[in-house]
Amino acid sequence: MDGLVYRICKMFEVENGHMLSKHPERCRFPHGHTRRVEVVVEARELTVTDMVVDFKALKVAVNEFIDQFDHAMCVNVNDPLYEALIEKYGGPGSRIIPYLTEDPTSEVMARQIFEHVRERLEGGGQLCNPETGAVYAVPPGLKLRRVRLWETTSSWAEVEAD
Repeated sequence: MDGLVYRICKMFEVENGHMLSKHPERCRFPHGHTRRVEVVVEARELTVTDMVVDFKALKVAVNEFIDQFDHAMCVNVNDPLYEALIEKYGGPGSRIIPYLTEDPTSEVMARQIFEHVRERLEGGGQLCNPETGAVYAVPPGLKLRRVRLWETTSSWAEVEAD
């Protein structure tokens, strides 16, 4: 049918800390959030399996990248505490994520996730589930519409394709 757009959404959740060195109040101190990430993709037609894309394929495309944020602290490298955090918690398996030129705001993190997912999905191809070896088709014409990153139950940041 002409003129239709099909969309699906997959949600992910991570426990994540950050500190915003440019913030004038409390947010400059280390704090955490239960972040919910919504990834919305769209297509003009369904696949031969009558889907936009398999939800599991979407999970495979997003999960590994999102997992790096779980129980991690995102910090601007110019923050006065950055070096102390690296000294105390750095090294192999470190959960300190450096931000070189920006504060790790929800907007910046949403953009990072958007860029990663777009690169993995747009253009078609295949994704392999590392846990099972199952291979999922990514149909050509699939488009990442938006990534919405919830910081709290009442606040989110969103990056959307135009």
